[in-house]
Formats: sequence, structure tokens, C-alpha cells
Amino acid sequence: MSHLQKTQLQFWEEKKGVVLSSLKTSATGLSDSEAYQRLKVHGPNLISTNGHKAPLLIFLSQFFNPLVLILVVASLVSGFLGDWIATSIILLIVISSVAISFWQEYRSEKTIELLKKKVALRAEVIRGGKNKIIPAADLVVGDIVVLSLGKVVPADLRLIETDGLAINEALLTGESFPVEKKSQEQTVKDYLPQAMDNLAFAGTFVAQGSGRGVVIYVGKDTEFGRTAKLLAAKTCPTQFQKGINDFGIFLSKIIILFSLAIFLFLALWRGDWLGSLLFSLSIAVGISPELLPIIITINLSRAARVMSQNKVIVKKLPAVENLGNIDILCTDKTGTLTEGRIVLKDYFDLSGHQDETILRFSALCNSLNLKRNHFSNPLDQAIFDYLKDSKKMKLLSEVKILASAPFDFQRRRMSVVAKNSEIFMIAKGASEEVLDICKKVEIGGRREDISRHLKKIKQTIIDQEKQGFKVLLIATKKLSEVVGFSPKDEKDMTLVGMLVFFDPLKKTAARSLEMFREMGVAVKLITGDSVESARFLAKQTGFANHEVCLGLQIDKMTSDELKVAIGDYDIFAKTSPEHKLKIVEALKATGHNVAFMGDGVNDSPALRLADVGISVDGATDIAKESADIILLKKNLRVLIEGIKEGRRTFGNTLKYIFCTISSNYGNMFSVVGAAIFLPFIPMLPVQILLLNFLSDFPMLAISADTVDDEYLKKPKTWDIKKIRRFMNYFGLLSSFFDFIAFAFLIFIAKASMPMFQSGWFWQSFLTEVVLIFIVRTRQWFWQSRPARILFFSSVATAVAVLAALYTPLSKLFGFQALPAGVFIGLTLISLVYFIVAEVAKKWFYRYNEI
Repeated sequence: MSHLQKTQLQFWEEKKGVVLSSLKTSATGLSDSEAYQRLKVHGPNLISTNGHKAPLLIFLSQFFNPLVLILVVASLVSGFLGDWIATSIILLIVISSVAISFWQEYRSEKTIELLKKKVALRAEVIRGGKNKIIPAADLVVGDIVVLSLGKVVPADLRLIETDGLAINEALLTGESFPVEKKSQEQTVKDYLPQAMDNLAFAGTFVAQGSGRGVVIYVGKDTEFGRTAKLLAAKTCPTQFQKGINDFGIFLSKIIILFSLAIFLFLALWRGDWLGSLLFSLSIAVGISPELLPIIITINLSRAARVMSQNKVIVKKLPAVENLGNIDILCTDKTGTLTEGRIVLKDYFDLSGHQDETILRFSALCNSLNLKRNHFSNPLDQAIFDYLKDSKKMKLLSEVKILASAPFDFQRRRMSVVAKNSEIFMIAKGASEEVLDICKKVEIGGRREDISRHLKKIKQTIIDQEKQGFKVLLIATKKLSEVVGFSPKDEKDMTLVGMLVFFDPLKKTAARSLEMFREMGVAVKLITGDSVESARFLAKQTGFANHEVCLGLQIDKMTSDELKVAIGDYDIFAKTSPEHKLKIVEALKATGHNVAFMGDGVNDSPALRLADVGISVDGATDIAKESADIILLKKNLRVLIEGIKEGRRTFGNTLKYIFCTISSNYGNMFSVVGAAIFLPFIPMLPVQILLLNFLSDFPMLAISADTVDDEYLKKPKTWDIKKIRRFMNYFGLLSSFFDFIAFAFLIFIAKASMPMFQSGWFWQSFLTEVVLIFIVRTRQWFWQSRPARILFFSSVATAVAVLAALYTPLSKLFGFQALPAGVFIGLTLISLVYFIVAEVAKKWFYRYNEI
């Protein structure tokens, strides 16, 4: 519901005198003193928004992310344990992650600043009966504003005088054609900005004519200001952000609970409080997924580079994963499903046959022929484009234009007087206005009274308009001479034919939507156009559901009702910025990952709220600033590859999480079990940190791994319950094989403390590495080839582990070289683990979809 609906006085319904009286002003304007007093009381005509955050506050807020806090604590613990290399690495990761997040949020704050600058800087007003130029910021309610061609409307106005005034409202409503404005009062059932003929809105501009209006709203109270307030409203976190935060909270609980349990158990069991504290702290560091932020960044950056090659520019890196996980795309039709240009589709006489005479008349009665023309109609341009493309410009030869009456929004038609062998008049314009000046129709070469055919003609027009087409009529009459030609001569004419225009559907549109559906992404069409136009387009592009929801219906729904109804509609017509925002909110509230595609100011709030905001290179600055992704080519098909890249990124991120938490969770159980049976700590703190450091290298290579084609076919979501289930399943399996290794070392190898610690170090490394190759694919491991960098980094890390065990470096870490029999035995145990875990993986995925 618009703010204008909430006022006691509905300005559009009242006569001009009532409006002026209610605002305590007159047609001669306010006095300077009265305007000054109002400015002091109500403030300047500026868009001010609440919630603007200083850069320092934005920066500090990034540290309240659970994962960041975990890594900060881990770095402090590493420093406490004397591992300054690990401390430096973790802190570097933290700083990089915080810097990226800060920059993204800081840029989004700039969106609001751009919106403020869009308001006109100067305005012409009438004060005390005199015209003055003043700063637009000094406008107050009751000021009389003068509008002229090309001027930006500086505030919301109730028009009190118009002279052929037409205003381009594309910035606000998305409507590309200028809107005719009137000063008379009007009655509307429900308020919509695009339906207000006697209101002019801040930020729009005059496309034709002139007028005057009284200021009814300024600054944040204007329709434009409301868009800014919607932008400034607190936005919901995206599914990716929520997933990361939920995972961080879940991991924090695991780390705190198990570290404390291990510390208390070992301390009470052995009485070595300091040693137990150091060991439990090192376990806590080992559990922390310190590479997660950097892996996410590497994944996202790589995907962004690939997408840029396909003319998709990623402004905010997290949008890559968000795009991969979307299950609903909301899009407008103009320029996305259609070509975004007006084309002459057909021309025919009243018998329904194509007649080049109709085309010739339309080319002669054309604004592009008039030297004094100051308003070029896109429909006229479409006629000339058709003539050029079909090589029919010869139709204009040997004809001279003698006089003309240009198009205006009062008559809604234009006319010319032309001469070749005879003098004749042509009129072209909107259907009702041309029918008003016609008494005859020409059918099959005969002229008949129009009344006999009027019903059929009007039905033909309705049928065309229901398909989203624009119809113009052509009428003519013969003249004997031309004396003082004017619009008053537009009478007693003969209707000869029709012109049909449309915005053609892109050849790739239907197939593009089909491809989205194949990838599990539903498409919802949201447009400001008519119901008929939206429904016709939906039928052309393969929408199964042709039911249309109007913006006015959304106004009457509660948020809960909209959540229920949102699934019943795929097409939304006659929508405002607030309607679009409500649609996105409802979709997100019902668990959907939503992408929104738009290019106007009216789209910017929804662009900002959506999980992924998508705009185009030719969009308004505000839309581009609000968006996460910019398309250099307005084509839905380029998004398909973007979605695939997002899913690859998400898949590789989950691989790292699964490997890390499963291995580390299993190690915690193994530590507790070993502490019960062993008279010593199963692995020294420095050894745990070394293992964690070395295993990071193949883990890091996961970001460049390949992803199975099958995985790319459906959107995926964060599900902490399923992640926990995976952790328990493979963590306990890993721990089980750890106990087998313990039994081998204790009862068969009769290992000493250094040998036991060295043996478990080797076995732990092997199980971590083989787990990477198990969880990287849902297929059997031999059916999916890993990336080369993953394979070779694993081999290189294995060499580094062997160097730590069998070179003089072993003394630095307290290792003892393993005898051949022990080495082979532990390696075979790890091989059996690999086989069992591979079978267990197939069983797990049979019953769990992640």
C-alpha cells in the first residue's frame, strides 16, 4: 500500500481548488516567508534514511561472525602454544575474510547515497506570483512548481495545469512509453502510481509539453523516497550467509563441548592439568576449519573469472554460491524474455488483408517526417525500421507533405496533408481517438457507414491488445485544397486500416526457461504490464500456470496469506516496487532461494533483498549498485552457466567441510579412547598442529576440483542436520579404524610412546587424504576423475609427511622412524578403511540427499 493511501486527503480525487486550499497555498504560490517557515518546520526536500552505518562500524561488525570468532580464538591458542607460523596464517585468513565482507557491505550502503543524488538539484517555482529558480532541496509542501520539456520532477506534485504534458516514469514504474498527464480530478478504485494521471512523481522527467503542479510530498515522503526507505530497511541474510552462520554456531558448540570434555577427562584421569590443557587446546585448533574462508574465497574468485568470460560480472563474491543454489528466478519480461524494442508486426485493411497502402499512409503520417518535431514516437520509428528492413522506402517517393498537425496527448493522434496526383489527408493514432473522427470505413474498395462495422472493429482491437500488442488506426480523406490546416480539420474521415506493434519475444526465451526448469529453477514473471499482456507472454514461453496475480490483490493480503498464495501464481502483473519486495520476502520466508532480475529504480529494493540481485549493463545506476551480478548481455541463457559455476563452488565448499569435520570429529573420539588405555598422550600438541598444517595442502586443492555433472542438475541448500549426520557417520567410522590402528600398534607392534605417536600420525594423515577422494564424488571413486592439482598436492604432502618421519626433522617433532612392518601394517589398515568408507558412502547417499 502506498503512503498516499494513508492520507486523509486523496489529492487525485479532489478538485484543484480544494487541493490548494487544503495545503494553504494558491496558484500564485507561497510567499518567501511562508516557504521559509515551512522549511524550518518540516526540513529540506532530501531523501534521508535511517540505519546508515559508519565505515568503522561496518568493519567491526564483521568480527561477530561465528566462524571468524572461532578462527580468532584458534589463532590466540596457537600463539599461546608457541606456534607462531600457524598464528600468522590463521590471522591472515581472518583479515582477508573480514576485508572482503566489509567491502561488500560498504558498497551496498553506497546504493542509498546514489539514490539521494538522483533528486533534481534545481527547480522552477512560483512564489509570490513570480517565477524563481531555487535549489530543489528548498522545496516545501504547497510550492507551485513549473514543469517544462526535459526537466526532472523535483517532488511529488498534484498537477493543476497541463499543456500536452507527458512524463517518462520508467525510472519509477518501469513503463517505457511516456505517460499522458492531466490536471482534472480522477477517481480510481485502488491507488497505483502508474494509474495516476494527475500526479507527477519525484525523479521522473518531462518528455513532452509543460505544466504546473503543487507540491504534496517532499523528500522521504515521496514515492521515490519510499523506494529509498525500502532500500534502507534491514535486509534478510541470504541462504548462503545463513548456512555459513549456522555452520559456525554448530561448530562452536562442538569445539567448546569436546575440548572441555577432553581436558577434564585427561586432567582427572592423569592428574596432569597443564599437559591436558595444552593437548585439549591443540585439539580445538585442529578442529577449527581455518581454511574455510580462504577456500570459499578461492572458489568464488575462480567462478567469478569464468563467469566474466561469459559476460556475467560478479560484484559481490558470495552471489556466486547463492546463484548456484537458487530455486526461483523472478524476472520482468521487457528486454529479458522480449527484445526490448518496438517492432511493426502487421498492417492490414478492414478485410484483414495486408495492404501496402496502409503501410504507405503510416510512413507519410509519421513524426520522423516532420522537421519541427520535438517528440519522436517509438512506434513511428518502428514503421521506418520496417520500411528499411523490407526495402519498401520507395513507398514514400513522389509524395510531398504540405501541412501537419503533430501528435499530442490530448488528441492522441497526428495528421498530415500530402500531395502526389491529388491532395489527401492522413490521420494516425490511438484507436478510440481515430474512431471518433471517422464516419466511414473502406472495405473491399467500397466506403460504408462506420456504425455497421464498429462492433467488429472494436473486437478486433481488443483481440490484438489481449495478446499484448499495440494497435494504431489509419484514416484518410480527400481534400480539394489546403487553407489554414489545423487539428480542427480532423473530421469526417474514412477508416482504412490498422497497424499492430509488439515487443518481439526473443528466439531463445522459451528454450532458456525450459533450461532453468531442467536445472530445478522455477521462473516467476513479475511485470508492471497488463494482465492480458503478461498472460499471453507466459503462454508463448511455456508457463504451465497461466493464473495472474495483480499487485492490488497483494495489497489486500496479509504476509501469512501471501506466503500461502505465492505458490499458486507464476505470473504477477501491475506491480509496484513494494509489490515486488513483498513477493521476494514471501518466497524467502517459505524457504526458497530467490534470484531477482531487474533494471529500474523500482526494482532496486527487491534486487537488494533477494538472495541474488541481477541487473544489466544498461540499467539505472541504482539498480546496478543494488545488484550482486551484472549481465553485460541481457539474456537469461548466460545465467545458466553462472548457475552451474555456483553449484560447482558450493559442491567444492561442502567437500572441504565434510572432509574436515569428519576427520576431526573422529580424531576427538580416538583421543578420548586412547587416553583410557594409554599411559601417555596419543599425539603431542606440536604433532597435532603439524598434521593439521600439512593436511591443509590437499584440502586447499579441493577448491580447484572437478564436480560431477549429476551434481549440477539440482539446487542445493545448507542443511546442518544432514551435515551433522555425515559427521557422525564418517567420523565414527574413521574413529573405528583409529582403534584398529591403536590395537595394531599396542598388541602387535608393541610400540613405545614415540613409535605410537609416529604411527598414529601416519595413519591419521592417510585416512584424511583418502577421505578427500571418497567424499569428492557420489559415484564410485574410479568413475570420477579428480583435478590434477588435488592428486599431485596429495602426493606431495605424503612426501612431506614421510620426510617428517624419516629425516632428521623427526627429532624436532618428537617422531620415531617406523619399522617397515609397522609402516606397511598401518598403510594396509588405511587401505581397508578406504574400501569400507567407499562402500559406506554409497549406502549413506542412498538414504541422504545433500
